[in-house]
Amino acid sequence: MSAATRELPAPAGLAAPGQTVVRIGPVSGRVRWRQVVVPAVAAVVVVLLGAVSLGRGDYPIGLADVLRTLVGLGEGNQPFIVLQLRAPRIVVGVLVGLALGIAGALFQTFARNPLASPDILGITQGASVGAVAAIVLGGTTGAGAVLGGLGIPMAALAGALATGLLLMALTWRRGIDGYRLVLIGIALWAGAAALTHWLLTRAEIYDAASAYVWITGSLNARTWDQAVPLAVSLAVLLPVALATSRALAALQFGDDTARGLGLRLSGSQAVVVLVAVLLTAAAVAAAGPIAYVALVVPQIAVRLAGCSRPPLLASALLGAALVVGADLLTRTVLPQALPVGILTAAVGAPYLLWLLVRGRRRSTL
Repeated sequence: MSAATRELPAPAGLAAPGQTVVRIGPVSGRVRWRQVVVPAVAAVVVVLLGAVSLGRGDYPIGLADVLRTLVGLGEGNQPFIVLQLRAPRIVVGVLVGLALGIAGALFQTFARNPLASPDILGITQGASVGAVAAIVLGGTTGAGAVLGGLGIPMAALAGALATGLLLMALTWRRGIDGYRLVLIGIALWAGAAALTHWLLTRAEIYDAASAYVWITGSLNARTWDQAVPLAVSLAVLLPVALATSRALAALQFGDDTARGLGLRLSGSQAVVVLVAVLLTAAAVAAAGPIAYVALVVPQIAVRLAGCSRPPLLASALLGAALVVGADLLTRTVLPQALPVGILTAAVGAPYLLWLLVRGRRRSTL
């Protein structure tokens, strides 16, 4: 049989409408076109938003000039403005959106709960504790000197990882239960938020102002120093996250079903949660805790792609589109430039309220 890909008519009962059976030699499978089209369209949107963002600012540059600059044909100050001032900001925004989108999809699929996201589980708040401690206590003796030596990004990374590992340790009982994960995560969020506010009360006014800007989540003044480590982290973590798709497909049906399908439950659960924690930690260390991207985007991806669980690739690309688009709006549409985290929070907070109200209505039926 030819090794070329052929589209076959779907036999009765095998492929639902909107699907096509594809066979390559002895291997066949079903292609769900919505799950192909949604990531493709999201990728195009990310590219277009990035191109527009590179040209907008105090010194406007046309799209044609931006493209010429990217291929090394820019004139005057255009290479410096595009490649050194604006490109790192856009690249960091794309990478942060990718990381948060896929981290939210991992958490929500694993916990089988749309409320499960790094924001609700306390991981981003743990990063805030580390960053604020580095700002407020840096330069003093003891632990403050250590945090000050690490720098804000590394302190945030350490805070996020510590909170994530504590979450796993407190949740683990011969495996991780999704319901218990959410409850313990909310408790960790409350404790980390209280600790952050306590640190802010001890800060000098200038340190407190700097800390507030960071914990809001911002792409301002991002450079290649933040973009390159984040890109390296994603190059390692994204393939691992995508490789968990089979485990996630089984986990969404419950622990007993997953065991019946031959899944090594404890190991698979640990890998999924650890990868989600690492993705969140890397994103927060680069740009601060940009709120609610990981909460909102996976549910949007589910509805657009028509899946039974948040699709990983679509969630990642939609997360990138949301972060870059929100940053573009804050710089060009709003009367005053704001941290991107304010706009994403303005979108995510009503969505969170809607989720809670919908859950309450269902529980009373």
